[in-house]
Amino acid sequence: MTLIASARQQWLANPRRDLLAGTVVALALIPEAIAFSIIAGVDPAVGLYASFVIAVTIAFVGGRPAMISAATGAMALLMVGLVREHGIEFLFAASLLTGVFQILVGLFKLGRYIKFVSRSVMTGFVNSLAILIFLAQMPELIGANWQTFALVGAGLAIIYGFPLLTKAVPAPLIAIVALSVFVIVTGVDVRTVGDMGQLPSTLPVFHIANVPLTWETLLIIAPVSATLAFVGLLESLLTANLIDDMTDTPSDKDRETRGQGIANIASSLFGGMAGCAMIGQSIINVTSGARGRLSSLWAGLFLLFLILVLGPWVAQIPMAALVAVMIMVSIGTFDWGSVLKLRSTPFQSSVVMIATTATVVATHDLSKGVVLGVVLSAVFFMRKVGKTVVVQETETEHEGVLRYRVTGQLFFASADVFAAAFEHHGHPTRVEIDMTEAHLWDLTGVAAVDKVVFRYRRQGAEVEVIGMNAAGQTLVNRVGRHDKSHLPVGVTH
Repeated sequence: MTLIASARQQWLANPRRDLLAGTVVALALIPEAIAFSIIAGVDPAVGLYASFVIAVTIAFVGGRPAMISAATGAMALLMVGLVREHGIEFLFAASLLTGVFQILVGLFKLGRYIKFVSRSVMTGFVNSLAILIFLAQMPELIGANWQTFALVGAGLAIIYGFPLLTKAVPAPLIAIVALSVFVIVTGVDVRTVGDMGQLPSTLPVFHIANVPLTWETLLIIAPVSATLAFVGLLESLLTANLIDDMTDTPSDKDRETRGQGIANIASSLFGGMAGCAMIGQSIINVTSGARGRLSSLWAGLFLLFLILVLGPWVAQIPMAALVAVMIMVSIGTFDWGSVLKLRSTPFQSSVVMIATTATVVATHDLSKGVVLGVVLSAVFFMRKVGKTVVVQETETEHEGVLRYRVTGQLFFASADVFAAAFEHHGHPTRVEIDMTEAHLWDLTGVAAVDKVVFRYRRQGAEVEVIGMNAAGQTLVNRVGRHDKSHLPVGVTH
C-alpha cells in the first residue's frame, strides 16, 4: 500500500462516521476533563486544554487510529502531591519530562513488549476499568433526586433502543441531545456540566514552565515524571491492544509510544497536564463507528469549539445524559464471558484475571494491578515450564554404562527437577547425558549440569554431555565447570 493510499485509508475511509463519533467523544470529554482537573488540584482549564491538545496531536503522531487520548484520572491521581507541594508550574515541567521519557521508550522500541502481557491480564485490566468507570458515576447518583434517575433510565433506553431504528447516527449522541433539550425546555432540577466547574473562554497560549533550571528541580519532577510515563504508556498500550481486537486491525506500538510523548510535551507547552489513552472514550469512539484518525482530530477540535463557542449551551447538558453514556461503556467494556467461563477456564488463568481486577479496583491504580498480573502470569508459566524437563534412562549394550536422554527447557525453574531425575546409586563406569532435545537457558541450568556431572565423577565414572545446541554450548564454555578438563573434580574457579 502506497503512502498516499495508507493516509487516505487512515483519514478518509469513512469521514461521516468518524465525525459523528468524534462529536460524541468531545461531549463526553468535558465533564471527565473537569473532574480530573479537580482531582489533580488544578483549574478545569488545565484538563480541558490538555484534552484538546493531546487529542489533536495524537491524531497525527499516534500509532492506533481511532483511539482517544486526553487528560485521565489515572494520571491525575499521580499529580496531586506535586501540585500541592510545589505548584502548577512544576506540574507543567513534570508533564514535559514525562513526554521526553516516553519518546525515549519509543526510540528504544520498547512498546512492542506489551505483547508479553497475557490474555488473562488483559481481561482483568478490561474488567477492572469497566468497574471503575461504573463506580465513577456513583457520585452523580448517590443522593440524587428521582428526576436524575429517570433521565439516566431514559438515556439508557435511547442508547440501546435507537439502534433498532437506525444506526446512521450514534445512539449516545441522540441521547445527549434529546436529554439536553428536555432539561433546557422543562427546566427540571438536575446537575449539569456547568455545575462541574467554570469552562475556559480563551484559546490556550504557549507557555514554558516557570521553574528554576536546577538539579533540585529535576530531582523533584523526575520521579513523578517517570511514574507518569510508565502508567501512561501502560494504559495506552493496553487500550491499543483492546481496540486492535475490537476493530480487528493492527497498530504500531512503538509509534504510539513516541506519539504519547510528543502529545504530552505539546500539552505541557499549552497549559495542560500529561495524559494518555482513555479506554472509555476510545470504546465510545469505536462503537459509534469510528475507525480513522479523523475521529480523534475532530474530537479535540470540537471539544475546543464546544467550550469556547457553545460554552453556555454545553454548561446546560445534564450530567445524567453523560452518566448514561458511561454506564453503557461500562457494560460494553466488561468481559461477561470471562465470568461465565470461570469454571471451564484454567485455574491459574482465572487467578491472574481475578487478582488483576481486584487489585486495580481496590487501589484505583492500573499499574499495580497489571504488574501483579504480569508477575503472577510469569510465576505460573515458569512453574508449568519447569515441570516439562524430562530425563529418561535409555538401555545400553554395555554393563556399567548409563545413558540419559534429556528433553525440555533447562533453566532456574526446572533445574531442581533436572538434578533430582538422575539415579546416582550404583557405580557406573561411564555416563552419557544426551541433550539433543533440550535447551539450556541460564546460569542455574549450567550449574545443574555441573552438579550432576561432578556427582557421577566423584563416584569414579567417566561422564560425557553430548548433543548440546550452539547456544547452550556457548553458555557452558563461558561459565560451566564440568567441561574444564584441567580442573580436578570438585575444584571451582
